[in-house]
Amino acid sequence: MANSSLHTPVLLERTIELLAPALGRDGAVLVDATLGLGGHAEAFLTRFPHLVLVGLDRDPEALRLAGERLAPFGDRVHLVHTVYDQFTEALDSLGIEAVSGILFDLGVSSLQLDRVDRGFSYSKDAPLDMRMDSTAPLTAERILAEYSEADLRRIFYEFGEEKLSPRYARKIVEARATTPFVRSSQLVDLIIAATPAAVQRAGHPAKRVFQALRIEVNQELAVLSRAIPAALDVLEVGGRMVVLAYQSLEDRIVKRALAARATSTAPAGLPVELPEHRPELKLLVRGAELASETEKAANPRATPVRLRAVERVRAAA
Repeated sequence: MANSSLHTPVLLERTIELLAPALGRDGAVLVDATLGLGGHAEAFLTRFPHLVLVGLDRDPEALRLAGERLAPFGDRVHLVHTVYDQFTEALDSLGIEAVSGILFDLGVSSLQLDRVDRGFSYSKDAPLDMRMDSTAPLTAERILAEYSEADLRRIFYEFGEEKLSPRYARKIVEARATTPFVRSSQLVDLIIAATPAAVQRAGHPAKRVFQALRIEVNQELAVLSRAIPAALDVLEVGGRMVVLAYQSLEDRIVKRALAARATSTAPAGLPVELPEHRPELKLLVRGAELASETEKAANPRATPVRLRAVERVRAAA
């Protein structure tokens, strides 16, 4: 299957529109912090012929496929195998001190969702893996085998916002005493059996548990909490950043990080706002922007997206 057919970039035109004012000059650098299969990256490199792109991804397979897709752009492309909270280290390795644009397209990628053997989907039987980086040690199978009932309950509740977390955690611990969990279908069957019929009618009961396991395996929220501030620190004045989030936990982290720097730090009652107290960022959209009905119809994976965008208006103190 061609790389381009594996991935339809979400909110591509809107993302280009928001980042374009920062990318027009010669030598502008765009960091695609979640490169995936390179759909966004290819579009930006095509639209901006003098743009240099740095692509980060923790998934070696994604980097390989994106590298093939972006090969025609030659030395305008630099790909780095890393988790995006290592933002600064990746740029340091390339001798880049500041960047013009940054894109985060969060969550699980099309490649990971579509490859059954990666184990991300509760609708298809597969090994309980869920690693975005296939070289990382922690898998969903290990979590289900080794975590205590209390820890399982915690991650299901915190990362899946699952109200039945205590019940599911207890059932998993009971079941693994005789049969280890190695396939996604085993976990799905247990969750369905433990879920009241009325709750099942509200949607697939395994959805939140699978989300929670995926977040824990990849430490997604902890990584994101470190990555957004690190990215903002290397964004030059006039530079812009766009973040696409797909669930409320991610979006909450992004919202708070951006709001903190888009707000004056002047003490209450100060008669004159000093330059060092002025906001570092300007918010470019009101709240979180959603995909249009047209976009959702054309690309169903855009349905849950929440877009936030900022421009740096002042250098950090």
